[in-house]
Amino acid sequence: MLKAVLGRTGLTVNKDGFGALPVQRVDLPTAQRILRKALDGGLDYIDSARGYTDSEEKIGAALADRRDQFILATKTPSKTVEGFWKDLETSLKVLKTSYIDVYQFHNPDFVPRPGDSSGIYDAMLKAREQGKIRFIGITNHRLTVAREAVESGLYDTLQFPFCYLSDEREIELARLCQEKKVGFVAMKALSGGLLTNIGACRGWLAQFPGVVPIWGIQRESELDSLFAVMDRGAELSPEEQRLIDHDRRELAGTFCRGCGYCMPCPAGIIIHTCARMSLMIHRAPSARLLGEEWQKEMAKIGDCKHCNHCVSRCPYNLDTPSLLAKNWEDYKKLLAS
Repeated sequence: MLKAVLGRTGLTVNKDGFGALPVQRVDLPTAQRILRKALDGGLDYIDSARGYTDSEEKIGAALADRRDQFILATKTPSKTVEGFWKDLETSLKVLKTSYIDVYQFHNPDFVPRPGDSSGIYDAMLKAREQGKIRFIGITNHRLTVAREAVESGLYDTLQFPFCYLSDEREIELARLCQEKKVGFVAMKALSGGLLTNIGACRGWLAQFPGVVPIWGIQRESELDSLFAVMDRGAELSPEEQRLIDHDRRELAGTFCRGCGYCMPCPAGIIIHTCARMSLMIHRAPSARLLGEEWQKEMAKIGDCKHCNHCVSRCPYNLDTPSLLAKNWEDYKKLLAS
């Protein structure tokens, strides 16, 4: 079983973590069963967020009696001191714990610092003094913010999208974290579902010793697939390397990562799905995506107001209206074929 040390935290964890965003989509008994099975299988880094509806509650219900067996990470999106304390106290209550190992600012558009006008970093320091948190982390989708956070020396961990489609700037960020002793937690290791070969994804990430991917899991079958590749080891097969090379050629560049920060859309378009519909259908054909429900959703692209709300919020600087239009044209061709 591969292990990793999360930078200067000194925390040694399984190099495969559990991303608890998807457990909000399943009922409580299912979530409890999956979480306990994950921990039994060695996934001892569990990540959630106050914004993931009832994800924290499910973790508390499933694992409160095993709190000493895993590292717990969660997040606050608040940009005010009052909101920070409200989120922290709520998380502690529903997680049924007296402390959080890694408490993270959730995708802020700036780097919180001591003494700044928001006051939230100072609140984080006070929470640590009180023993309610152990380490300070930050998550982000913006490369400039992420790099500034790592170079600031203020953060113990960074959570950032990272997978074999990452470009050289993002790979350099992982190296910078290693140099600065900042734990690197990789979100979207499957690129929001565009990548489907977990062995290839995991094998590529294994070459970065300080990087811990968190796999979003909502089905036992997904957990079983992860366990299977964990048992196999991390070495890439020739077929997996060819797949990585092919996908990097096909997908590198301007594609939607599905992060959802462009939402909500004033025209009601489900942007983070519609803007990558062609890729999803071509890579993993699905009758559901061509069904009546998604035909109606895709047709909303014709109602785009070109207000550029999505463009201004995209952390990857995509021309989202153009991307939507291309996907709509391709989708209509697929329907007609």
